[in-house]
Amino acid sequence: MGLKLCVICPVSGQLSMSLPRFFLAMLFLSLAAFSNLTLAHGDDEALPRPTEWAQPVEAKYNLFQMSPTLYRSALPDRTARPLLEKLKVATVINFLPESDSTWLATPDIAQVQLPYRTNHVDDADVLKVLCTIQTAETKGPVLMHCKHGSDRTGLMAAMYRVVVQGWSKDDALNEMTQGGFGDSTHFKEGVRYMMQADVDKLRTALANGDCSTSPFASCSMKSWFNSAHIE
Repeated sequence: MGLKLCVICPVSGQLSMSLPRFFLAMLFLSLAAFSNLTLAHGDDEALPRPTEWAQPVEAKYNLFQMSPTLYRSALPDRTARPLLEKLKVATVINFLPESDSTWLATPDIAQVQLPYRTNHVDDADVLKVLCTIQTAETKGPVLMHCKHGSDRTGLMAAMYRVVVQGWSKDDALNEMTQGGFGDSTHFKEGVRYMMQADVDKLRTALANGDCSTSPFASCSMKSWFNSAHIE
């Protein structure tokens, strides 16, 4: 007769079941747990995109609509001009060091170049972009873009959400990192800036037309010297 191995129940201390049956039970529980996890993941993937998030317009350009007057995208090309005209875009804001004139040569669309890098961004950069967007929106829809439409554009989109539209940082970060705009590993610097940004100070500075939240920022000091010289 072969040896029959049993498992001791940890609660009662009694022999509970043979070892093969124990392993089969554990295997079944593991498979059931994996199945539930897979189903839950599938349910998450099937969830509709939040309506308040930027909505996709054209995948080729990673183009999304954030509001009736604001779009975001990757770097467009000449073939995008008919689409921009259809969307009635009046201003294109470019966060790259290279000009948009190579692909955008229509006098009906204003070009604004505000290059910056997410690893060197400060409040002055953010305020300059937000002020430019708000001013341009009075003339028609605005498109802002960088190269891929994810990190630089993503940070400014998130800051627009919290400073201008009153979103919470958590909601803006969720859209930024989970909205399908690109590889989220590129958002590290932008997320770091957002987490330490003083939204109330930014909102006040934007409303007052200040170039920074700090009176000692280089742009603030330059403005002070210029005004002192004029006086």
